[in-house]
Amino acid sequence: MRELKDKKITVVGLGRSGVGAANLLTDLGALVTVTDVRGEDELKDFICRLRPPVSRILGSHPENIFTEADMIVISPGVPHALPQLAKAEAKGISIIGELELAYRILSNALSISGVGPRFLAVTGTNGKSTTTALLDFMMNKGGYRTLLGGNIGYALTEEIGKAVNSHQVSVVGKEFRNSNPSTIDYIVAEISSFQLETIQKFRPQGAVVVNITPDHLDRYHSLQEYSDAKARIFENQSKGDFLVLNRDDPETMKVVSEKLKVKSEKPGIFYFSRQREVEGIYSKDGIVYCTIPDLCATPLIQADEIRIKGVHNLENAMAASAMALLAGCRIDAVKESLKEFGGLEHRLEFVRELNGVRYFNDSKGTNVAAVMKSLESFSDPVLLIAGGRDKAGEFSQLKTLVKERVKALILIGEAAEKINKALGDLTQTVMAEELNEAVQISRNMAAQGDVVLLSPACASFDMFENFEDRGRQFKKFVMELPQ
Repeated sequence: MRELKDKKITVVGLGRSGVGAANLLTDLGALVTVTDVRGEDELKDFICRLRPPVSRILGSHPENIFTEADMIVISPGVPHALPQLAKAEAKGISIIGELELAYRILSNALSISGVGPRFLAVTGTNGKSTTTALLDFMMNKGGYRTLLGGNIGYALTEEIGKAVNSHQVSVVGKEFRNSNPSTIDYIVAEISSFQLETIQKFRPQGAVVVNITPDHLDRYHSLQEYSDAKARIFENQSKGDFLVLNRDDPETMKVVSEKLKVKSEKPGIFYFSRQREVEGIYSKDGIVYCTIPDLCATPLIQADEIRIKGVHNLENAMAASAMALLAGCRIDAVKESLKEFGGLEHRLEFVRELNGVRYFNDSKGTNVAAVMKSLESFSDPVLLIAGGRDKAGEFSQLKTLVKERVKALILIGEAAEKINKALGDLTQTVMAEELNEAVQISRNMAAQGDVVLLSPACASFDMFENFEDRGRQFKKFVMELPQ
């Protein structure tokens, strides 16, 4: 965008999103400074990915780089309560998030050919990564060219930068044109509540709210505040757009109903459900049905033909199917995708069977609701490894499932005592200092036919870099167990 050239832009937060935003803005001619309160040692893996001439100020947030900027771009993890941001806002300086930046740049790039950015956006507390990846798989299977990014682990600005530099899209500020600037048909994006907090113009053609359950209450003051952030995904949607909702999820239906009441122009509303017949996608007696008007009115697939297993993955599969079909994907491509897509790492991922005991890595189960869905997926006795950094989770909600399905609890991390207090008297409970010790304990306690499940109900940052690091270490320890 020409208006970015030679503008002073401060990017706050040097993670994946910060690197992507800084590099893309630099490519478009902006004068970029990145700031982060963390030091060089903590950020070395990101610093090496910054392209010259990006400037960086680490270890503090000097006020002048906020108040003297032409624009500020904040990364999703950065709290909005920073006093420096308040002072910049008081001066009328534009403050946007990385998602909003990506949307605006793509609006400019793809509008060259008269085609706006067609976003298919996925949000929710649990299952959004699997739903996003499956949706992208379906769209590719259906012959569409997609750009996948967002909270799924690929910063949208970084993916846009790759597309711009490979001439898949053309941006005015890059001073070149591609003969086919609309090479990308859809942007498929996983969107977090943190990203939605800072949107202004972001308008996805299609959006889905997979579910809303208590999470990140260490950042939000209430479930209502968290839900309101999630609901912003359809804030700018209008006639001609579509919104897919989990009809079985009370919080989703409550917040969406409240927000839609005040919208003058509403998107088309469709549903998915495991419990009732709906206009959209639903399951009944082991069959998944499609009832989207003018698109399908037929059984879609036998539920046991869907490759990814578990009740939560049935919901994810229905959500992705509804989105893909509404976006124009062929029914046969959706069916084939459901049979072929093998799921994502760290989401109820089968690791190994050893002496009749099956081991599963569900490191992405970072909140109570996710663990509940995972436990519901097993009928065999479960040895549950849980714990980590508490996100103000209400662990007592697990009581019924722990009584019914958990043979033993092995607890680790900062939240171990809190979980023990809530659940420890319901089953045999053991405390472990490290994850490797927890794996060894579970191996010693498990009998043939049992399941060992890492599903922590907590964040990973007390002991690991992230949930991926935790999951990979778990798999390593499990694979090292001797016969």
